Amino acid sequence: MISFNLICKNDHEFEGWFPNSADFDEQCAKKRIECPVCGNRKIQKALSAPNIATGESRDAARREKMQKAVQDQKVMLAKMRDLVKENCDYVGSDFAEEARKIHYGEKEERGIYGESTVDEAKELSEEGIPVAPIPWMEEPKEH
Repeated sequence: MISFNLICKNDHEFEGWFPNSADFDEQCAKKRIECPVCGNRKIQKALSAPNIATGESRDAARREKMQKAVQDQKVMLAKMRDLVKENCDYVGSDFAEEARKIHYGEKEERGIYGESTVDEAKELSEEGIPVAPIPWMEEPKEH
């Protein structure tokens, strides 16, 4: 795996991991890389210093930076989960059916979330029904 520092056209910097440089180029050309801040798909590699192994202290700093990035992402995902739960109705595995009923006016328009298969989501999209996968993070269990 290779890590690139990336930047979107709105100057949001983030990190991306790819199997190799060619995979990054292909995904970028097909607009499959999205800024996690604004959703922009015009992405390019940001300037970065070369990573030269100089010993333990550098490795520890890199681990600490990675741990902070992971923690920041967990906080962001938890906030997103809470926002969705506060403002949308959970419909479970009936998501595709409920989305269609809302889209075609059979049910009141409202925000919903739930589970669907990849094929169901693709079919919804092909019908013009807006749908997006959400990286869901479960709430921590209380002890």
